[in-house]
Amino acid sequence: MKLEGKVAVVTGAASGMGKAIAELYAAEGAKVIVSDLNLEGAEAVVEGITAKGGTAKAVKANVAKQEDVESMIDAAVNDYGTLDVLVNNAGIMDGFEPVADITDERWDLIFDINTKGVMRAMRKAIPIFLEKKKGNIINIASTGGLNGAHAGATYGASKHAVVGMTKNTGFMYAKEGIRCNAIAPGAVATNISASMKNINEFGMSRAQLAQAAIPSVGQPEEIAQVALFLASDESSFVNGTVVTADGGWTAAF
Repeated sequence: MKLEGKVAVVTGAASGMGKAIAELYAAEGAKVIVSDLNLEGAEAVVEGITAKGGTAKAVKANVAKQEDVESMIDAAVNDYGTLDVLVNNAGIMDGFEPVADITDERWDLIFDINTKGVMRAMRKAIPIFLEKKKGNIINIASTGGLNGAHAGATYGASKHAVVGMTKNTGFMYAKEGIRCNAIAPGAVATNISASMKNINEFGMSRAQLAQAAIPSVGQPEEIAQVALFLASDESSFVNGTVVTADGGWTAAF
């Protein structure tokens, strides 16, 4: 098994890509902290993992709260002795608002979850990795973090920031045995659309020009396979980069 003996934390793991990643990691031998604001959903994922002989624990965490992020990482160390892999998957969408229609409240919420939550989890994990001289961070970015047409200005900016943090972290700690990479999924069948509020008609109409080029919608399990590769020793020389998993969507641009 590719992750035998590893301890992983996966945020936003009650559904979608996070769920698929947590399940695959456990199947490959990792002990997994299944973190999500939806504790009931996280517990259901853990039940499924343990029923198949895996090891996992559900932890309720709102990644917009520093104390929750810290307790999530602490749970891995306290329950399983260490941390080897951190997957920052939790995130929410905007309503496709262009910059003229952004509200400060929505901007702050999306950045607190999509960007600051990622930074805080990385900041908490890095000292553990430095002590071990080994560690692995995988951030779920987005094709919206590579261009300007796949969401609104706020979501796009938040994911561009995640890409920037990923590259900087991969470079900064490259000689310390720490790797940091990101995955940029394209259109994937998840429930992230539930976080979209008050869709902006103008922004959506512009984004539809890019959406028309989507060749297919991916499944969470397909993104999980990329996350497994990045978490495993098979990707030992992959660091500070973004793996685009979009079925060829952005190849059109």
